[in-house]
Formats: sequence, C-alpha cells, structure tokens
Amino acid sequence: MERKSYPTDLTDMDWEILAPLIPPGKEGGYPPTTDMGEICNAIYFHLKTGCQWNMLPGDFPPRSTVYSYYRKWQGQGVWEKFNHTLGSQVRSKLGKSTQPTALAADSQSVKTDQKKGMCMVLTDVKR
Repeated sequence: MERKSYPTDLTDMDWEILAPLIPPGKEGGYPPTTDMGEICNAIYFHLKTGCQWNMLPGDFPPRSTVYSYYRKWQGQGVWEKFNHTLGSQVRSKLGKSTQPTALAADSQSVKTDQKKGMCMVLTDVKR
C-alpha cells in the first residue's frame, strides 16, 4: 500500500540534495530498516504542521523512530548542515555568492526581569 502524499513531502530533487548529508548508521550495527526519506518527510510534516509527535499520521514510520532520528540529528548538527546547504543553493540560483558578503545588525533594548538585554536581528543586505 502506497503512502498518502503530503504537501510537506520532499521532492526527488530535495532528497537528492539532502540524502548525502544524512549520517551513516553505526559501524557494525544493523543496517537501517527505515527509509530515511520517509523519516525526513515525517519530520518536515511535524515541523510544518506543528502537530504533536504522537499525532503524526499513521502512514509515516513509527513515531518513536521518527522522534529518535530527529533528536539524534539535532545533536549531530544535521539540521544546520541541511539549512546551510539549501541556503547556499538558493543564493546560488539567485545569482548571489553562496556566502553572504554583508551583514546588518540592529539592536534594541528589551525589558527583562530587572536586567537589561539586547535583541540582535541579523539580516542579509541586498546589493
């Protein structure tokens, strides 16, 4: 039985970019039995919809498996790699350098519990 398609699913092109960034399984361990693309699809569904982990649709891999990969990848910096890679590709397609060349910082005072704080907003400056 084929899984229902969701708007948050990765396209084949998305998966081609992200698949090499996923860490391999442990050496000497059992090979993964779960499709990593489906794990990513389930995680993106969760992030986009804001649903609770236990409310993921049943046609995704088991919720505990999806959450386990999410947390493991979070600790390994996989999400940062995804964002950096995708951001670089978007910048490249827009004809920009893959790395921002300018940075604008704006700060303002923010009331906190009797302590002064600063709020930094970083934006990419267009040329």
